[in-house]
Amino acid sequence: MPTSSDTTRLLLDLRKGDGSARDELLTLVYDELRDLAARHMAKERPDHTLQPTALAHEAYMRLVDDADMDWQSHAHFLGVASEVIRRILIDHARKHDAAKRGGAIKKVRLSDAISDPGGVDIEILALDQALQELAALNERHHQVVVLRFFGGLTIRQTALVMGVAPNTVNADWQTARAWLRQRLLDSPNS
Repeated sequence: MPTSSDTTRLLLDLRKGDGSARDELLTLVYDELRDLAARHMAKERPDHTLQPTALAHEAYMRLVDDADMDWQSHAHFLGVASEVIRRILIDHARKHDAAKRGGAIKKVRLSDAISDPGGVDIEILALDQALQELAALNERHHQVVVLRFFGGLTIRQTALVMGVAPNTVNADWQTARAWLRQRLLDSPNS
């Protein structure tokens, strides 16, 4: 069974230009990437044209092609992978929106997005816009939301990826959810 340290070693080898590390890394992280992609896809519309396998492969290619990435750990890799998958899905939604002019834009329940029990429907692009605004206000809060909601990471895993205490992540998570809830409820697109 591969360990987190195996992944970290391969990421460092990849950064050094070791071509064999690329294939070995894929074998090591493929199941986790596919599970991550499947979690993201579960939040998408049922008739989505992307499949988790294709999404995982696209994300992997983008991740390993980024020669400037300073990989720190297995958890860091999964955190970045989650953001890459989210960006792929947002780009796909934008293309779909341009083609359909709003005809079938994915709506998510606000409760799904930020744990609000009285959730309302919002467009995935409105959520992305709110997340961009949150990033401009507080990048750490944005990163916590991406890792927790889109990446499915626990408080502890998120803390490890970000290099902060779990209590900090928990406080940031609560603050970010409250801000997003208010922003999305005030949004004309919700």
